[in-house]
Amino acid sequence: MTDLAKLDIKYLPGVGPKRADLLNKELEIHTYLDLLHYYPYKYIDRSKTYKISEIDGSMPYIQLRGRIVSYNTHGEGARRRLTALFSDGTGVIELVWFKGIRYITERYKPGTEYTLFGRPTLFNGKFNIAHPELDPIDDRIDNTTGLQGYYNTTEKMKNAFLNSKALQKMVYTLLTSIQAPLPETLPAPVIAHMQLMGITDALRNIHFPISVGHLRRAEMRLKFEELFYLQLHILRYTRLRNQKLGGFRFDHIGDCFNNFYHHILPFELTQAQKRVIKEIRADMGSGRQMNRLLQGDVGSGKTLVALMSMLIAVDNGYQACLMAPTEILATQHYEGLKTMVEPLGLRIELLTGSVTKKRRAPILEGLLTGEVNLLIGTHALLEDTVHFANLGFVVIDEQHRFGVEQRSRLWHKNSTPPHILVMTATPIPRTLAMTVYGDLDVSVIDQLPPGRKPIQTLLQYDSKRGQLYAALRKQLQIGRQAYIVYPLIQESEKSDLKNLEEGYDHIREVFPEYRVCMVHGKMKAAEKEEQMQRFVSGEAQIMVATTVIEVGVNVPNASVMIIENAERFGLAQLHQLRGRVGRGAEQSYCILMTSYKINQDTRKRLELMTETNDGFRIAEADMQMRGPGDMEGTQQSGIAFNLQIANLAKDGQILQAARDEANALLDSDERLEHPENYIVRKELSRIFERQKNWGLIS
Repeated sequence: MTDLAKLDIKYLPGVGPKRADLLNKELEIHTYLDLLHYYPYKYIDRSKTYKISEIDGSMPYIQLRGRIVSYNTHGEGARRRLTALFSDGTGVIELVWFKGIRYITERYKPGTEYTLFGRPTLFNGKFNIAHPELDPIDDRIDNTTGLQGYYNTTEKMKNAFLNSKALQKMVYTLLTSIQAPLPETLPAPVIAHMQLMGITDALRNIHFPISVGHLRRAEMRLKFEELFYLQLHILRYTRLRNQKLGGFRFDHIGDCFNNFYHHILPFELTQAQKRVIKEIRADMGSGRQMNRLLQGDVGSGKTLVALMSMLIAVDNGYQACLMAPTEILATQHYEGLKTMVEPLGLRIELLTGSVTKKRRAPILEGLLTGEVNLLIGTHALLEDTVHFANLGFVVIDEQHRFGVEQRSRLWHKNSTPPHILVMTATPIPRTLAMTVYGDLDVSVIDQLPPGRKPIQTLLQYDSKRGQLYAALRKQLQIGRQAYIVYPLIQESEKSDLKNLEEGYDHIREVFPEYRVCMVHGKMKAAEKEEQMQRFVSGEAQIMVATTVIEVGVNVPNASVMIIENAERFGLAQLHQLRGRVGRGAEQSYCILMTSYKINQDTRKRLELMTETNDGFRIAEADMQMRGPGDMEGTQQSGIAFNLQIANLAKDGQILQAARDEANALLDSDERLEHPENYIVRKELSRIFERQKNWGLIS
């Protein structure tokens, strides 16, 4: 049988070069196989045909059978619209089109019988249907009387009349041309063990389901296959890296670590911190290069774990560095760590973009001679002029702010790749971690240090603003500081959101006796740093900001966080913002401001924030409600993937099963050399051939 992955889509009857060009650019459909793997996003039951006399306001979609009686056009230019009267003998309904008027009048003739499908809406006491689907009775695709799939299309495609219906016809043409079964794409033992539908039946039923049961089995098969190959790809490279890439063996725990632990550490480590240090020590002593993700809520003590791990590297004769996403965060790390390591006689330096040439020269020299033991910095660490005598340990803070390619450059700072510890305060749901960070070992600090008071989170409506300001004034009077976060920078015509600039002026009017600073993403970096510094130093008592403060500022004196239009933020983002307060020993508060007119789902979402401070519970709920979003921005392994059908928010069990099967296959044939795994090798290379291989990069 001809390989569908090699057949250009332009040769499919009904496509041609122009449509093929649109499919290439808009949907990345280049071949027959790409089209088969472009799945419907929803299904509507078209098994019932209604009479016009039966229409009522409760019907989301209806199917009718009748004739166009007459056409009429109204208005001029951009406001021009076409209406038609459609009758089935039991009544008449109005149809409306706002574009494609000439196409409609030429294609659909009065007096001809059509099947009509659309959403009825009540307007001026009468039902009408805007932009309905019309099909001549003899031009029906088999199966449109049952579950009909709907395909996502773009504005450009719709303007070229390449809509969902047109895509459906293309898929129908392709599937009817396939007589023999398609070659299987999963190993027979996996299909048998998982009791999966065959690939040909799955593809037929995902586009044209025989029944709801067949559709569910087709979805299961295709979701499993997608996740199976994704997991196999990640696990294969992880195993390969673990075998191929030796790492520094740090099996000596010396004076630096012991003196710090017994004499300098100001408090007892939590059990979670001790467990994580033990996991890191085991990795560093294994002779393999460590790649570990350290997750922990804001304030859980990740930086201390990172420092103690860096001290192990120093005890073994190596240098360590920590890279942070912003200058202010790097500076805070540097100042905090400096007081702890200088009593050990170690030299620690800070390297950021604003370090002067004069100051930079002795730092670079100290790195080359090995006199600098610890280097803290920003992207500046990646520059070609930065050379280490012997870099053995790298910490990357808030890793999702760095691209994979940037991070890979740290590898080349030594002939043997250093151990890598990436830290994040963003709680990552388990299913997402298994996929996005599938090639990393994961450690979790799930315990806050003793003495920290949980942040009190309150949901407050706009009408209670007076009481809110009175409570805020009390906090400011006892010497505390506050953040006020807005979702926008400038007034938007389409939005009623309180914008940042107006909010800044308003807060200065309400609190004239206090200094207010403002920070947003469109400021120049130096200006932003200066404003943040005013707040950090205590010169300003209130910071009005957008979400740019989500990662970075550590101000233990800030005890109040007010988030305006809280309904516009995701739960995970609200949790990150809330983590900016509660960093001292005092009671802190996070106030979620919203109008009273929010729907039930939004209220439920915000109430979850008031019930728990558990970042993992919030992250799971956020993913369930909003979906995993665009994962490529936060990808750790650099595997650029777009899930066509699986959903990490809902398909956790399928993902686990896929990972288990992928692991079992690699246990029996790690290099996929057995003849029966030929199809697996072929599928892997087909799926991932377009992507650059970052599989060996942490």
